[in-house]
Amino acid sequence: MKKITALAFAVSLFASCTDILNKQPLGILDSGSYFQTADDAVQAVNAAYESLTFSVTNNNFYWGFGVIASDEAIVGGDGSRPGLTELDFFTWTPRTQELTDFWALNYKGIAQCNVVLERVPDIGMDAELKNRVLGEAYFLRAYYYFLLTQVFGDVPLYTKVTPPDELKIAKTPVSEIRRQIIADCQTASGLLPVQHTLANTGRAARGAAFALAAKTSLYEKNWQEALSWIEKVKSPGIYGLMPDYLDNFRENTQNNQESVWEIQHTNLESGVGNSLNQWWASKKVTDGYGFAEVTQAYFDAFDPLDPRRGFTIAKNNDQYFGVVYKNSFSSTKLGVKKYLQANTEVTQKADGDINYTAIRYAEVLLWEAEALAELGRVEEARVPLELVRARARAQATSPATALPPVVTSDKQELIEAIRKERQYELGFECHRYFDLVRWGIAGTVIPEFQAGKHEVFPIPQTEIDLNPNLVQNSGY
Repeated sequence: MKKITALAFAVSLFASCTDILNKQPLGILDSGSYFQTADDAVQAVNAAYESLTFSVTNNNFYWGFGVIASDEAIVGGDGSRPGLTELDFFTWTPRTQELTDFWALNYKGIAQCNVVLERVPDIGMDAELKNRVLGEAYFLRAYYYFLLTQVFGDVPLYTKVTPPDELKIAKTPVSEIRRQIIADCQTASGLLPVQHTLANTGRAARGAAFALAAKTSLYEKNWQEALSWIEKVKSPGIYGLMPDYLDNFRENTQNNQESVWEIQHTNLESGVGNSLNQWWASKKVTDGYGFAEVTQAYFDAFDPLDPRRGFTIAKNNDQYFGVVYKNSFSSTKLGVKKYLQANTEVTQKADGDINYTAIRYAEVLLWEAEALAELGRVEEARVPLELVRARARAQATSPATALPPVVTSDKQELIEAIRKERQYELGFECHRYFDLVRWGIAGTVIPEFQAGKHEVFPIPQTEIDLNPNLVQNSGY
């Protein structure tokens, strides 16, 4: 089964509907009566994955924060998502709907993880399977908290099932939450398998836990700790770069050796598909919304010989998923290519089945290069950087002249080269805005950025209204 999470979710949707008709009302069931079997445990952890997807049911606009707020794209579309316009023009407020939805979505995932972690240990079941289920829950909880801290900074931390009358707590400092993330990743790594069987493709594995711990350490600027976690990712020897960059964005070549943490989507017409296929497709394409239009500045940032520019960006007269792209397809004359499919490949536009790979091995190598460079280990840092550039160079029209190796021995020059490489390699993969913020250079790249305010987004007003112990982020 290629996409276990999405398919399991679809099956659970059907099963729950029929059960409501044929069994006792769900209102009289509780977790105590449900968590009895191994199947209950698996279904419960499957539900913990549901908040991850870019599906129409989730309204997950994480990409709006990472892409639209950055210098990669401006908002397009027909104005039907005013919150995206606010993200583009830095006029977002505590009432911006995309922020409210994102907060609720991730805390829903966290709550499900906490239920699994509390109830599954008491189930009499195969020990290996129990460990896997618990490991997945620890990892997913860590991942949801990582996303929340990226967007909001300090947030309330819940590590157990919490009664409604105890939910109204103050925010926990982001540094403390990151310690919890790393602790959860450490625990998960001891419970998860190195690799899953084919039937369980899409579940978090040990490398994902190590990688998230590495990324968290990078955000903390704990370079040596990040390197220790990265070595754990690399040591089994199961990850590597795909020879063809585009194999990371094709339906039939996903979950490959470059995939460290990949969020599954599938085209089932049941709300588990990748809606980026609709949200980012040009309005000139049937059912496309055109919500993200590539900036000229992002296009110009590339070396013209870099094949990743053409892999990522559509320009005039390019082949574009069954049609020919024209300048009129976007106000900037440029469009996004990643995560898009031809209409003939999906049963409905909003349910694309290109997965979102949240952590690719290429990014792990660039983390390694960054951490080494920050420690002044310049020669060592050039090695993983060159691996990433060499893959792109090999796919260039003129490999002999494209993307020459970076040879500088100057620490700051190398750090800048690594940052640029992230821009080229990881474009439209939801990292750019957060990178600019963590590097402390967002204000020099984005004119609207206000230091001391825009490093984080506002806590949703609905949450402030519900919880008197929450204090709004500075500037909002």
